[in-house]
Amino acid sequence: MSENEVSTVKEGVVVTMDYRLEVDGTEIDSGPIQFLQGYGNIIPGLESEVEGMTLGEEKQVLVKAEDAYGNYDEDLEIEVPLTSFPEDFEIKLGHPMRLQDGEGHVFTGVAMAISDELVTLNLNHPLAGKDLLFTTKVTELRPATPLELEQGRLASACSACASGDCSDC
Repeated sequence: MSENEVSTVKEGVVVTMDYRLEVDGTEIDSGPIQFLQGYGNIIPGLESEVEGMTLGEEKQVLVKAEDAYGNYDEDLEIEVPLTSFPEDFEIKLGHPMRLQDGEGHVFTGVAMAISDELVTLNLNHPLAGKDLLFTTKVTELRPATPLELEQGRLASACSACASGDCSDC
């Protein structure tokens, strides 16, 4: 094996993994995922469980809510004045919405209720409070590039942009 070949999932390795995700016995997602191991690019409970897996290895991983998207927090159900939303903003009950607060922070919320004056938003991640069952298979491993290690994540498709503004890519 040459020094550039990697056979084990460890910090600083780019992992390509096929996965199937089940919540409460129902498959909710599947496909390949690629991430930089050891840099918090995936949920902590899954990252710790894939550490040490080898190329081609398959494993079923149960990630408890607290090691995934956290426990459900009722304090993240908030009421916001309806006047806080632009007049042309469409609020759909039960659908995720990209929102921005007064300081410019962007976040996702789900409208749970709407009255003449208030919107009740749920700011929890949709999978908060849920245990996640992953069926995984490591399909490819490679050393991370120096840029990926420096950034702590995979370089985006437009990382070669000289402008630094990927909207030009």
